[in-house]
Amino acid sequence: MFYIVGQKQGRFAMNHFPIFVALEGRRVLVAGGGEAAVAKLRLLLKTTAHITVVAPQIDPVIEGWAREGRVTVIRRAQEPGDALCCVLAYAAHEDEALDARTVRLSAADGALVNVVDNLLASQFITPAIVDRDPVTVAIGTEGAAPVLARKIKADLEARLPAQLGLLARIAKTFRRAAEALPMGAARRRFWAAYYEDAGPRAAEQGDEAIRPALEDLLADHLSADARPGHVDLVGAGPGDPELLTLKARKALDAADVVIHDRLVAPEILELARREATIIDAGKEGFGPSTAQGDINALMVEHGLQGTHVVRLKAGDPTVFGRLDEEIEALEAAGLAWSIVPGITAASAAVASIGQSLTKRGRNGSVRFLTGHDMKGFADQDWRALAQPGEVAAIYMGKRAARWMQGRLLMHGAAPATPVTVVENASRADQRTIDATLATLPEALDGVSGPALLLHGLAPRAAAATLAQSEIAL
Repeated sequence: MFYIVGQKQGRFAMNHFPIFVALEGRRVLVAGGGEAAVAKLRLLLKTTAHITVVAPQIDPVIEGWAREGRVTVIRRAQEPGDALCCVLAYAAHEDEALDARTVRLSAADGALVNVVDNLLASQFITPAIVDRDPVTVAIGTEGAAPVLARKIKADLEARLPAQLGLLARIAKTFRRAAEALPMGAARRRFWAAYYEDAGPRAAEQGDEAIRPALEDLLADHLSADARPGHVDLVGAGPGDPELLTLKARKALDAADVVIHDRLVAPEILELARREATIIDAGKEGFGPSTAQGDINALMVEHGLQGTHVVRLKAGDPTVFGRLDEEIEALEAAGLAWSIVPGITAASAAVASIGQSLTKRGRNGSVRFLTGHDMKGFADQDWRALAQPGEVAAIYMGKRAARWMQGRLLMHGAAPATPVTVVENASRADQRTIDATLATLPEALDGVSGPALLLHGLAPRAAAATLAQSEIAL
């Protein structure tokens, strides 16, 4: 997990690219013999590198490691050639001039150099590490927040079970046996079942129970009939990744294929498994779009290949998501499915203006309308909606706004009826426009992102100001 600072062409960019360097049998140089060198060596001694320490004065702890044969000590100042064939070198003198000299000498010898506690002078950095050998988690903040890195490390240390490394080591010896399973989804299901369920349960019974549990699990998966995949119909929420449900996050983490709408935020797609196939099946109202039949065919095609498919929809799949058509296609193909609800845009939009969709004494019901389906839109009970206090959340209503305005005014709605326009609800670029029924079409000029219209509601601050004005009158 790396926290990234800096920007490039409007997007966050990494100044340090995280990698794991192969150190088995290779040389690493530590220039310096004091406390900083001791701290760095405690980490390096977890590796299989050949470590050389060069310094005129050597800390007794390092001397002890040298007597044990764990490091090689050279008791003098660094000289040219000391870092030859070293993949990494650390300047740990805690002296700016000596560290700068180590950088020059080691770089000339071909090593990458880290200056302890000096980000700007370093060619690489060493992240905070959670060690569950052979599982290693590296946490870096590019020097921006070392205290945060330590907090994340402590949280992960507490969450990752001590047996995790043992499970991974035993699994490594079992990989050839697992090759009896078909590549792809079948193997991923097997290993997921091992790490998430069978392995931890066996570890509770003792280390000797883990291998038999693996063998039993493999036998179960080999004897199982070839099974079709599963499709999760998942709500991605209104856009803010923090509004994604835990269940949706779990589905993304397990997905082999993600088929997503145009309005799903890129930050949410980043949460999918790196190996997952990501398919853009964007649909845009009154514009270019992927036909619903093609989306249904994509889900069925991948589901019948035995994969775990996530059909990722903006907002909540049960609200104007054409969910029933997709379920019918899946059932016709014999595919299992489940629905993971999400936070709908109306909830995010109304929360952003400090209001509620229903209020005692004002309205005991709320209408969810879509301007995309003009036939259904035209059939609404506009006379009832025009009454004072009525509230409606109107999705995809930009193009139908002038028509809606005319209908409501014709049925007696007050021109001063508040209508709040929320563009890109919950996202960083959210914009709120305080309008009325009379000014609605003009208020939508320049609104290019997805917008939700809240008929009958004004932002709380604007509503309070209006109420005070009415009292004064």
